[in-house]
Amino acid sequence: MSRLDEVTRGRILFGGDYNPEQWPEETWHEDVRLMRDAGVNSVTLGVFSWAKLEPRPGAREFGWLDRLMDLMHASGIGVVLATPTSSPPPWMGRLHPETLPRDEDGRTEWWGGRQHFSHSSAVYRRYAAAITEDLAARYGGHPALTMWHINNEYCTFDWGDEAAGTFRRWLQDKYGTLDALNAAWGTAFWSQGYGDWDEILPPRHAHYMKNPTQVLDFRRYTSDMLLECYVAERDIVRRHTPHLPVTTNFMPMWVGQDAWKWVTEEDVVSVDLYPDPRDPFGAQNGALVQDMTRSQAGGGPWMLMEQAAGPVNWRGVNHPKPRGLNRLWSLQAVARGADAVCYFQWRQSRQGAEKFHSGMVSHAGEAGRTFQEIKGLGAELAAIGPEVTGSPLAADVVVLHEWNAWWAGAQESRPSREVDYPQVVRAWHRALWEAHVTTDFAHPEHDLSAYRLVVVPQLYLLTDAAIDNLLSYVRGGGTLVCGFLTGIADEDDRVRPGGMDARLRELFGIRTLHEWWPLEAGESAECDGFVGTLWSEELEVEGADQVIPYKGGELDGLPAVLRKGRAWYVSTLPEPPALRDLMADVAAGAGVRPVLDGLPAQVEAVRRGDLLFLLNHGRETVTVEVPGTHRDLLTGEQVAAVVELERYGAAVLAR
Repeated sequence: MSRLDEVTRGRILFGGDYNPEQWPEETWHEDVRLMRDAGVNSVTLGVFSWAKLEPRPGAREFGWLDRLMDLMHASGIGVVLATPTSSPPPWMGRLHPETLPRDEDGRTEWWGGRQHFSHSSAVYRRYAAAITEDLAARYGGHPALTMWHINNEYCTFDWGDEAAGTFRRWLQDKYGTLDALNAAWGTAFWSQGYGDWDEILPPRHAHYMKNPTQVLDFRRYTSDMLLECYVAERDIVRRHTPHLPVTTNFMPMWVGQDAWKWVTEEDVVSVDLYPDPRDPFGAQNGALVQDMTRSQAGGGPWMLMEQAAGPVNWRGVNHPKPRGLNRLWSLQAVARGADAVCYFQWRQSRQGAEKFHSGMVSHAGEAGRTFQEIKGLGAELAAIGPEVTGSPLAADVVVLHEWNAWWAGAQESRPSREVDYPQVVRAWHRALWEAHVTTDFAHPEHDLSAYRLVVVPQLYLLTDAAIDNLLSYVRGGGTLVCGFLTGIADEDDRVRPGGMDARLRELFGIRTLHEWWPLEAGESAECDGFVGTLWSEELEVEGADQVIPYKGGELDGLPAVLRKGRAWYVSTLPEPPALRDLMADVAAGAGVRPVLDGLPAQVEAVRRGDLLFLLNHGRETVTVEVPGTHRDLLTGEQVAAVVELERYGAAVLAR
């Protein structure tokens, strides 16, 4: 369960990363004045300050941080204190080169950037524990401290020698014997049989295709090693401050972390979210990440740790946010469960690699549009905070997502390189979002009984427990919709007999899956009533209703969409409008209703607790019919029957 409410206490946390070590101390007092003017009530300190805190091995320079902590407390601003372990000082790499990670070609990743640490390095872990211990001991009792933030955006991979040793130990714990490992990895193929643990390496650069299960296990191992680093630091700060929650920040659908496993170790689930302002699906991608993060938080409140107040600096072309878009996307996060709206960073840097990444205070300063919009947003969040914080968000539909399935399905030597797992998940979530249906996310082994509709965009790898869970859900009266390439492999990436698990084939009424027919980029499969993209399949059915057949080509007359009872199978990816209409029909048949009927296409409606959020993602003014009389918490005005939303406009309605 989320412990964010212990920090929010009836208000929305508003602020962001503050890096005052980049500025002279006289600027700190100016920053505090502007923070208070903008309604900032929380800042994150110390994320990238290791070299300043420990300029030499074992040295400690805490004076500047002492003054900052005192200043924040005196100003009524809470501090989320970070351990600085994501960016070790240069002296560590120079004195201990074994702490530096190596890529799969054996090249060292040097200092001079960030995240230049090997998760497996005993030396790195020892230094990380020491600085964390001293931070916790010094500031654990400080009245400004509200929460701990461990490291930052864990994303390091390492194929080096020390990682090879820990990979072997991880494999020994998992398999016990080499015979078990050889069986799981299928090493009879290509003469890969291992006779000694020391023969096993991370999946480094190879002449031709790598062993898929070795690569899959290396993904699992990497996630676990990073989690070990997090837990080690978390346990240190918990020992000093058991009363304070601990978090670390995820990146949206980051491939390197099994977040379902990670969230069991977090008190607060946090995410960084940077949709492209020019992306026509930016709002939908934001909603997907927000739905996933809320679900990882067990349905409780979550923290938007980072977003951009304006442009970022890492795209090919970095576009600013048009007027009103930052406000709109921030309110979207609150609508979908966020009780903290924060940014990277407070003041835009003048030097360094991110000097063109926006801040809440841009290079234009106090008079700039960015800060003025931040100031307005802070006032609105303060107004709605007491009404919204802690409120639940109910969903009748759940989308299943799992990292092992992603890792296994995304490797080389598959039927199609055009099939991109995140793209498929986004397409199915977008269909539900455009149908104005609110969704949760879940692991395929989670309890699904509370949902009217379960959607599986694609889960190439499914465990026996997950398959049994889906069968039990349908037998219990639930409706299941499943996309192609699901249930193909077991947990060792071993293809199941028949090309799809027999239990699933029986569930969907598929007698034989004869062939997969992947489509080239730009190629399509004509179906009765829509066009399929990306994929198609040659299916022979038994006991299923052929809902929609293929038309023309090799698959003419064969089922594109089929149904057996409450179980649906979609063997292609319908174009967006068709997938939206299909999902709207299936949802309605399962008893799922949209949040509001008759919504304009560009308007998003979300119910959180007793509040109704209306968000206009379009550039034109629209009107929305809302039954009854409500009070708009953003304006304080009463509205009846109709709400007018300007470009990027929003309303938060209470009865």
